[in-house]
Amino acid sequence: MKLLFEKSVQGRKLGLLPVCDLPKVELDDCYVRNQAPRLPELSESDLSRHYSELERRTHGVNNGFYPLGSCTMKYNPAVNEQVARLAGFADIHPLQSADTVPGALEALRLAETMLAEVSGMDAVTLQPAAGAHGEFTGLLLIKKHHESRGDTGRNVILVPDSAHGTNPATAAMCGMRVAHIPSGADGCVDIGKLRAAVGADTAGIMLTNPNTLGIFEKDIAEILEIIHAAGALAYCDGANLNAIMGIARPGDMGFDCIHMNLHKTFSTPHGGGGPGVGAVACKAFLGEFLQDTRVKAFHGNFLVVIRALAYMLTLGADGLRAASETAVLNANYFKKLLAERYTVPHGENCLHEFVISMEKEAAQGVTALDIAKLLIDRGIHPPTIYFPLIVREALMVEPTETESRETLDEAARVFIEIYDAAMADPVLGKVAPQNAAIRRPDEVAAARSPVVRYTW
Repeated sequence: MKLLFEKSVQGRKLGLLPVCDLPKVELDDCYVRNQAPRLPELSESDLSRHYSELERRTHGVNNGFYPLGSCTMKYNPAVNEQVARLAGFADIHPLQSADTVPGALEALRLAETMLAEVSGMDAVTLQPAAGAHGEFTGLLLIKKHHESRGDTGRNVILVPDSAHGTNPATAAMCGMRVAHIPSGADGCVDIGKLRAAVGADTAGIMLTNPNTLGIFEKDIAEILEIIHAAGALAYCDGANLNAIMGIARPGDMGFDCIHMNLHKTFSTPHGGGGPGVGAVACKAFLGEFLQDTRVKAFHGNFLVVIRALAYMLTLGADGLRAASETAVLNANYFKKLLAERYTVPHGENCLHEFVISMEKEAAQGVTALDIAKLLIDRGIHPPTIYFPLIVREALMVEPTETESRETLDEAARVFIEIYDAAMADPVLGKVAPQNAAIRRPDEVAAARSPVVRYTW
């Protein structure tokens, strides 16, 4: 498929703008380009067909099953989109004076109140634009807390080896050193190793609960007691909140702050690099630092918050709890079906997701990547692969609460069919997908030498 730049024809125009009825403003030379930007020149039909073709080549939850682990790719109600398009929300400007947007400000306050209740925290900021952005904000709060007490020697963040990949990167961006904590055979934090790692230089721990194996940290109370006894603080990565929302609150567990992905758990469509919100909630003693921890302009991605608010108001407390309970039920049901062929190395039961290991099969020529590619040909988006790193040949599966039993039954049938076919003939997985718009790219070359800019 050609890029818009490649379809460009010099002199071709998209449309005509009406004559501007405002006075022309001359900019200072320092703000004016020396030459016009080199942008594609296209007709309206060229542009329309281009994006329609992109849509046809894209797989979303409206196209089929999308069990991407730890990403909560669930159906997002259309009513939330309609609310976000209301003129009083969609047509306002961030530079408007506060007295002209009282409804929008009230919506933000209500969203903050409800998210504080869901998380068990006292204060909330809606500024962070993504999960990693929320992690960064949360760690800045922890860092400022220690600095305010003159405890500047605390520069180590403990990160379990089952953590999300952004956690250690975020800690490093905050000027912290990272100490990895191994998991035990049960997939949970090794308490003995944690005790050995904690010291006077520990600033805090970044912990995902439930963790990326889909397991609730059974020793969470002891873990947080160890951290707090050492004078450190506990940050909860809330990427997996879809498993416990309305059931268990991180604030009640003892966490000091948490980020929540409104673009995962609370309805805004997730993926594709679109706008998100990694709202951060914290206990009152950290709340005093929120005002000085500005990580994005204005109030963040406002309409993402509106979608989340519509979602919470529509479901209510009972509905949010039911969403989590159904996500857990679906994951355990799907796991039970796949266990006829696939190996799930950790835990008899899971929460919202589970991790398959293809290590045994890889020794016979069938890898996690092969299964992922074969699923594409059957209209199913692959699970997350090769993560978490503590599971060899990992497939991380999250069916979410919005899939029906019939969908899960059919998906399980496909998973088992392609497993049997690949094990009988490993070559099948090496040449898949056969029916996708993009076949088998050189993923190593793409990762090491990405081409992210068009050269004229």
